[in-house]
Amino acid sequence: MKRNLITAVLMTLVTTILLGIIYPLVVTGIAQGLFRDKANGQLITRDGQVIGSRIIAQPFTGARYFHPRPSAAGNGYDAANSGGTNLGPTNQKLIARVADDAARLAAENPNQPVPVDLLTTSASGLDPHISPAAAEFQVPRVARERQMSEEAIRQLVKKHTEGRQWGFLGEPRVNVLELNLDLDSQSSQRATASVAR
Repeated sequence: MKRNLITAVLMTLVTTILLGIIYPLVVTGIAQGLFRDKANGQLITRDGQVIGSRIIAQPFTGARYFHPRPSAAGNGYDAANSGGTNLGPTNQKLIARVADDAARLAAENPNQPVPVDLLTTSASGLDPHISPAAAEFQVPRVARERQMSEEAIRQLVKKHTEGRQWGFLGEPRVNVLELNLDLDSQSSQRATASVAR
């Protein structure tokens, strides 16, 4: 009995040290050494300040910006509270939210079908991408608000459209944050050019 107890305590200590301390330190060290950007959340900085992450959605509410998918994570886009709504298709709260969003989006771009990813949340509530169709749907509004041609906006959307991973996994997608940052950059360049004239 005493021998078994000593063996159990020693095994607990050894496995705790090995799997609870050494293994995480080795994995963290490898990740920081080989994949530093990915291991740290693929953060985007501007002027030395973090402004977002390539892999976590954030809200954009201004009409000048492309909007991401709706989020049910916490109070919306809360990385500390990731998750879906768990509301079923017959839940009245979900039906009302989707109907309100559909009516608002239909008014923004009449006579165009609203892409489903602008009405539905992702499983995590933090998906940073929208479909090319969802980006195309928003082009007229963004072009109007930024006083740019729709074709110029479409070229930016095309530039930021990522294909399927390895050519066959997933669907084509557009990273909303990167697209909006490029839009801001284009707008500031246009403003600088007009001032220089």
